[in-house]
Amino acid sequence: MADNNNRASHVVYDSGELGSVKIADDVIACIAGLAAMEVEGVDSMAGHITRDLLAMLRAKNISKGVKLDIDGEDISLDLTLNVKYGYSIPKISSAVQDKVKTTLENMTGLHVARVGINIAGVNTQAE
Repeated sequence: MADNNNRASHVVYDSGELGSVKIADDVIACIAGLAAMEVEGVDSMAGHITRDLLAMLRAKNISKGVKLDIDGEDISLDLTLNVKYGYSIPKISSAVQDKVKTTLENMTGLHVARVGINIAGVNTQAE
């Protein structure tokens, strides 16, 4: 479904009388990217956006490492991350999956069916 700006969006609520609530796919991807960046051990999303730069950049850039697919009320997504050296990749991946799923379901009311994690790199530089 597309809104007037030709951006993909999803209706999350339709009251009939008062109208509907739509969330753009870019917003869902941005929420997922922000949630992933909150997990300890995640260095950046694909595209090298670090925590320090998040405040200076527009939210649209945060969704760069997020691939999103919405089918009805189910969201499936893939996140591409860079992790910090010394952290357990399986533990970080599991924590990101849980954080993204919980955050998206709480904020959008949609069901998260799958969160795939792709590790693009490991940052070996000290902070």
